[in-house]
Amino acid sequence: MPSEILLKIFSYLDAVSLLCAGCVSKRFYDLANDNGIWLKLYSSCFPPKRMIWKINPAETETISLGCATPQGRRPGYWKKEYIFRQIAAVKARVMQLVKPVDPQTGLPCKNREAIRASGLSWVIVLKDTSGKEHVMEQADLSFKDTSVTIFWYSAHWPCLNILSTLELCGVTPLLPNQNRGANTNGPRRRSLIAKYSLSNLTKTSVALGADKLVQVFCLNPGLLLGLWKGKNEIAFVTASLHYHQLLEKSTLGSATLQYVLLPNEPVLDDVDPEYGLHDYNLHLDMHSGTHTCMCGTFKSLFCRKGSDIQNGYLRLTVVSVKDNAKHLPIIGTVGLSWRTDALKGHVKDCYLMDVTVLDETRKPFWCFSAPVNMELSSSTSGLYDYMGHIYTTEYADSEGKVSVDLVWLEETKEYFVINLVLYISTKKVNSWYGTNY
Repeated sequence: MPSEILLKIFSYLDAVSLLCAGCVSKRFYDLANDNGIWLKLYSSCFPPKRMIWKINPAETETISLGCATPQGRRPGYWKKEYIFRQIAAVKARVMQLVKPVDPQTGLPCKNREAIRASGLSWVIVLKDTSGKEHVMEQADLSFKDTSVTIFWYSAHWPCLNILSTLELCGVTPLLPNQNRGANTNGPRRRSLIAKYSLSNLTKTSVALGADKLVQVFCLNPGLLLGLWKGKNEIAFVTASLHYHQLLEKSTLGSATLQYVLLPNEPVLDDVDPEYGLHDYNLHLDMHSGTHTCMCGTFKSLFCRKGSDIQNGYLRLTVVSVKDNAKHLPIIGTVGLSWRTDALKGHVKDCYLMDVTVLDETRKPFWCFSAPVNMELSSSTSGLYDYMGHIYTTEYADSEGKVSVDLVWLEETKEYFVINLVLYISTKKVNSWYGTNY
């Protein structure tokens, strides 16, 4: 087919279709770079504020491949200008959305809108022992106050026995405004968030629980893998991602390298003898991925030098077993909801925990979203108001630990949080504040 006819056909395509056409062959790539076509697209999306020059559509559509372009530019110039302007426009929109901050969480108020404006989605890349990649697109999302839960389920998972690694990646379209329909065929950028090993999965990961159909395993950080019972096959994958710097992690890395978070610059204070030990805020969300069990904010948390600093941790008591007025009820059934194309279920006695700790300047200090489980304690509650079995939840990472005690009330069929303690690493505090505890 003559180039002139192909150019005429290409002139009717949108930007995403043009970019896809350019991947067909070297000839198609050269034709799809035509400045006349891209100048027409550019001017239709970004008209000049002052009409210094005018475009004749008939002229721009009939420019041959080897001719000088309307502005004397090299082939591909207006394509690059169009892409850069589109990216800059979306970036400016996202920056405006993340400016307002929620005083309770210290996080942007409009994370959901910013994620949608950027066109951001998430994929998991399963690699088998031969190096072949199996890309699974997200099936569903659930937004919470401080995190987003992503679900993947399919009837065509690759065999677990041949898989070596799982990569969690953020994916953004090259032209976000053009991909609002979640078109996965257009050009996209991939940013690695976390990488997990699937070798000896049942031995190296933590088993959180099970129901009649599936067994659920936890892979840190924040990934749930559901396996069909007795088959060693994947049923679903769930990731819980905290909002803190989520946009940066999901967009600024590469397909092979994670985005490196900028270190905190400590602000020294020689006046306050207990600098870094007080005025912490905690926002806690306990949920199943779709249903919220408990959500609360706890202010002015502190510890004292001496007994509250032991074994490399600062102890911050949020809910005390001795203070009945602060004991909190859990709403609904505690568990993890899951579903596939055909089935759904509920794994009891485990849930997703979102923790957001703010420092005295209301800056995010320690943030995570992770799956946890409840274990039956050998002791029972001795409290007069809460007679029943005690369950404990423990979470730990390099920055701290969380300990929760819950009591089950058989009469009312509900849990109460009777003890909640944060243990923050002194190494983390000293690095953050420039102290030496």
